[in-house]
Amino acid sequence: MSSPSPSNNIPPYPQGPPAGRRASKRSKLRVGTFIEPSTGERSRRTFTLRLPLRRRSVQASPNGNGRSANTAIIPVFSDQERSISERSRAAAHNLRAGVVRGFKWLNSPTGRGVLKCTLAYTIASLATFLAPVSDFLGKPDGKHVVATITVYFHPARSAGSMIEAILIAIVAVAYAQVVSILSMCTSALFGAVWGNPVLAHILVLVVFIGGGFGFIGWLKQRMNNPLVNVGSTLASLAIIGVVTKETAVLTSVFSNQKIIQILKMLVMGITITTLVNLLVWRVSAVHLLRESMTQTSTALGDMLAMITHGFLSGAEDELLSREFNTASAAYKSAYPQLTKNLREAKFERYFLGQEKIYQLDRAVVKSMETLAQSIGGLRSAAKTQFALLKESFEQADQPPLSPRMQRTASTILKSGKDRSLVLQAIREASDEGDDDRVLPGNRRRSDVSIAPSFRNSGEIFELFIALLGPPMKSLAYTLSEVLRYPPFGSAPKYEILINDQFRQSLTDALGLFNDARTKALHELYKYLEMDRTRSEQIQADFEEVAAACGHFSFSLQSFAEEMQKYLDVLDDLKYESQFKRRSWHWLVWWRSKDHHSRFFPALPYNQVPEEQEGLIKPIKKTAIPKGIPDSMVQRRDTYNWEAAKDQSSRVVATLSQNLLRLMRRLARDDVRFGLKVGIGAILWAMFAFIPQTRDVYQHWRGEWGFLSFMIVCSMTVGAANTTGWARFLGTMIGAGAAYVNWNVTQGNALGLIVLGWLMAFWSFWMMIARGQAPLGRITLLAYNVSTLYAYSLSQKVDDDDDDEGGSHPIIGDIVRHRFIAVTAGILWGLIVCRLIWPISARKKFQQGLSMLYLQMGLIWKRGPLAILLRSDCSRSYLKSGEMTALKKYTARLDALRVSAASEFQLRGPFPAAQAGRLMHCASRLLDAFYAMSLVTQRRGHLTEGERALLLYTAEERKALCDRICHVFQVLASSLMLEYPLTDAIPSVMGQRDKLLAKIFQFRKEHMPSRTLQTLDRDRDPSSPTTAAAGRANSYVTAASSLSFGPSFGQNTGNGSWNNSLRGSVDSLVDSASNNPLAHVTVEDRDYALIYAYALVTWQVAEELSEVAREIEGLFGVLDKESILLQ
Repeated sequence: MSSPSPSNNIPPYPQGPPAGRRASKRSKLRVGTFIEPSTGERSRRTFTLRLPLRRRSVQASPNGNGRSANTAIIPVFSDQERSISERSRAAAHNLRAGVVRGFKWLNSPTGRGVLKCTLAYTIASLATFLAPVSDFLGKPDGKHVVATITVYFHPARSAGSMIEAILIAIVAVAYAQVVSILSMCTSALFGAVWGNPVLAHILVLVVFIGGGFGFIGWLKQRMNNPLVNVGSTLASLAIIGVVTKETAVLTSVFSNQKIIQILKMLVMGITITTLVNLLVWRVSAVHLLRESMTQTSTALGDMLAMITHGFLSGAEDELLSREFNTASAAYKSAYPQLTKNLREAKFERYFLGQEKIYQLDRAVVKSMETLAQSIGGLRSAAKTQFALLKESFEQADQPPLSPRMQRTASTILKSGKDRSLVLQAIREASDEGDDDRVLPGNRRRSDVSIAPSFRNSGEIFELFIALLGPPMKSLAYTLSEVLRYPPFGSAPKYEILINDQFRQSLTDALGLFNDARTKALHELYKYLEMDRTRSEQIQADFEEVAAACGHFSFSLQSFAEEMQKYLDVLDDLKYESQFKRRSWHWLVWWRSKDHHSRFFPALPYNQVPEEQEGLIKPIKKTAIPKGIPDSMVQRRDTYNWEAAKDQSSRVVATLSQNLLRLMRRLARDDVRFGLKVGIGAILWAMFAFIPQTRDVYQHWRGEWGFLSFMIVCSMTVGAANTTGWARFLGTMIGAGAAYVNWNVTQGNALGLIVLGWLMAFWSFWMMIARGQAPLGRITLLAYNVSTLYAYSLSQKVDDDDDDEGGSHPIIGDIVRHRFIAVTAGILWGLIVCRLIWPISARKKFQQGLSMLYLQMGLIWKRGPLAILLRSDCSRSYLKSGEMTALKKYTARLDALRVSAASEFQLRGPFPAAQAGRLMHCASRLLDAFYAMSLVTQRRGHLTEGERALLLYTAEERKALCDRICHVFQVLASSLMLEYPLTDAIPSVMGQRDKLLAKIFQFRKEHMPSRTLQTLDRDRDPSSPTTAAAGRANSYVTAASSLSFGPSFGQNTGNGSWNNSLRGSVDSLVDSASNNPLAHVTVEDRDYALIYAYALVTWQVAEELSEVAREIEGLFGVLDKESILLQ
């Protein structure tokens, strides 16, 4: 894949303009060297990171606006000066354009899905309209259930999803048949044989209706799978039709007529859907997985290019641009499809005996997840650099700026068109023989003997870009082009097109980058070392910027290493796909894990971690965050007994704790949900068994209200509200359409088939194209249960009564009965969800977000750098799979946030905007956490200087970690309890300043030998060291005005905390004779690790401050004048 050549109108990059004069756009363009990914050859010409994105956006549409000129709609009546003939031509053009666009849409995957669903529904409706099929199903009414099944069990899904749906449908049908037969046997045994029909009805209500439907509700919540919900609806439909609608159970008579009919209808409906799915425009989940992989890879490549381009240009505008937001949105929309298609492809692969290929597909997805996390780390590192540069220029204390600083500021911080020219092209001279590299201030490498004079941090960044910018840009180009290159071919085969040269090209580019990075950082710190006239404070500020540059470059290096794993997995997938060795070892599910590992060797991203974090297990078990974990609940339940161990009976304590443990298990969300569904089902179905209410139940078609109740019952109140409103609105539309269509056709079968096709097309269009599945589904069901049922009555089927006209159906009564029954079922479902153990999405979100923040605080308390001292090799403070679990937990919290917006409370609407900002803060905090893990994960062994510095600052780092954990806990507690914060939240920046002061002290003790006159100069009030001490002491003065509790270890009443900070600052100028680490040789690059840690803690502190501001906006602030005791 060749790099695009720049157009002639791209302004060139200047080569060293004079100080104080802005770079001319007509200067000579600097040439860059990069490795062409597809060929591996080195090219030395102009290239840019953003051009491929622009080229794709232009190629995306024929006329540049996303729509063909032949299908564009021309306004007809907007221009009053047009003649009649012109308007006629415009109207004719619009008609042709509409027809063309309509046919194009029908030929699209969405249009085909709608047509498939409509076809399946039309065929299923023939079970009512065709006499032979209707006779095959028997004389009882209810044959419209065949069409009802195709609405829920629609064919607009992949083959893998259909396989899963068939398995679930088989289980649902079997379960419904077992419950129906056992209920009928129980009723016949107790009612007819033993002569106790009341007891028989009670047993049927409690055991088979309460227990049966309660188990269905528990399973729905436990599995949290849309197809399981469909299977639950099918089972509910079958059970309701036998147990409450027919008279066999009610009269204690065993009759298999209805059971056999329902079984026939279920099998017929499932068969029709399956045949349409597999025979008409079959969609493979494997092909969808390939497409989503390509989309995800392209989005990652675009984000990588723009993040690197933004870092090199030094402006955050790149990360705020529309292009970056578009790429980020593309990834966010592609990733859920990626995981969904992977799950569905699993059924296809296992069915075809391609288990190994599925394992490799899963490894590719895991690799993409890791790359996405690395993108988040890169973005976090870039934002840290932006913040440093912004602070550097805002705090410049040399007004007016010198010409050189003006040029640096305009070069680095400029946004807009000029800013985008900073790195249009770069000259790389690491190994091309060009040793006269341009450095800031028009210095060249031959001038290294001249001591540089940096006046602000921006010039350090400019130097770093001059040294490492070209290889960094070259590596980013290679990485982004590999990601943008489609890994799979076009439909229908989707062959793996991964170029064998990519791995070698990436290895070469990474090798060049690593060599250049080492040399660049060496020269960078050499320049910093050459000028020792600056103060330690300025030196630290410079090294913070240098560490930020190193942090980003190391993150890019880690991304490249992850890319190598990604290419390895793709190569394994390509090899395995060529041979396609088939096996069905999944059928021997009872075999041990050793048998499984023998056939599936360990793959990258697919290894089961040896140590399982307690956080990960509950996340994988349920899609709804649990909130307060079991460990906390268990501690709440036992601490009173442990405190009164000597005063309580051991037997009483044991019995009490066992009883409480049993009650806690029954109080789990899934168990409570199943219990309340069972209770609601008993209270509704009992009207079918009570003799005084049985006629009313049958007259008003209580079975459809029962089914509506089962559909509306959702885990949270917000989800129930959403489903209930959609079902109510859909019932109104469907009932109205049924009334109109029946009167228009006068019950003619052919007319009803045609109008039913149109109604089905509109409903499935709402479900699939518009994404309003509840509304479209319920609309068609309401139409189906009225129109097809009315036609069945007209064919003289066996109906229980003739209250709706019999063979001459009264459509108005039929529609009214269904509408009232469905509305009553909706209301009953909302009442049950609201009054019987309500599960609030608001509360779940609130508890889940609190636990997320608390968990992040505990993770940070481990010490990102402390783990390097506890191990001989580099390790990450994040455990295996932990970041992925946290990301999934965050995604599920966001789904709860959406559901909570539908909950009504007297306290007011849910603060969705504030909750969204809190979620964004959590996402950015996770990016910072992962960025820190990249720093520690692949560093190799610590150098002697790094180990000495970490040992020297161990106490301050521990205090900083504890402070961050403490702030996390305070914020989590405020969210959990909805308590306002005080105006004395402990400051993370204070502990960070103490860490920096300790680093200053360490640097002082390990500086090259200096004369006593130099030390005396540092003790002078105007010296830089005293200025640094004054900066820290100013913080002590500000912090001393706050009141911290003694439990936090900050104020013991005698000012010891303030004195300790001042003591650490005063010790900057103490002698190093008593320091056991004084003999260690420390180089400037050894400080990069600790400064990168300080930078990430700075970003964490900023995000925590943002979270605190959001909480203050929600719950308020307590000041010293607040009166709380009442």
